[in-house]
Amino acid sequence: MISKKIFLFIIVAALSAVCSQHAAAQTATVPVGKIAVIFSEGFQDPKQGITKFMVIQNQLNTEFKKPQTELDAAAQKVQALQTEIGNLQKSVAPVDPKSIQAKIDQLDQLKKDSQRKLEDTQALYQRRAALLTPLQEEVGKALDVFAKAHGITLIIDGSQVPGVIYAADAMDVTRAFISEYNSKNPATAASTTAKP
Repeated sequence: MISKKIFLFIIVAALSAVCSQHAAAQTATVPVGKIAVIFSEGFQDPKQGITKFMVIQNQLNTEFKKPQTELDAAAQKVQALQTEIGNLQKSVAPVDPKSIQAKIDQLDQLKKDSQRKLEDTQALYQRRAALLTPLQEEVGKALDVFAKAHGITLIIDGSQVPGVIYAADAMDVTRAFISEYNSKNPATAASTTAKP
């Protein structure tokens, strides 16, 4: 029969062996890595961002300049007509109610037309903004290559993660990535000639 002391010793020894194996296994799986922070909103900075984004954004701005001007003009007409109706309704001089109603009807139609034009323009803009999707995918792949080339095992996007309160300048690789990306991927207007 085994004495209680020997039995206790065997249990303690077995537990120690298991614990040391577990500790060794844990230390062997602890990854060693390099963390960096990037601020992706900087990719679309007009002066220091990724030039391909600027080419597409300029193309979209040019394409939608006329519809935006038309929407602005319609908004001014709505405002002017509202002011005119308000002045007619406040007028101390007698005003034909039919003329006020005609102005109100004109205003309602103008608002409907403007709203329809706005919705159509927004829908077209969304379809055209899809030009950015392949570029975003390309930038994502380039960011993977960049991370591997620089031994980075984790990149946190400070533009997407609201919990990033502070990151040392040495951890911010935004400028370095943009510079490297632009040098390897020069922007050309021809790359964005897709039609709606």
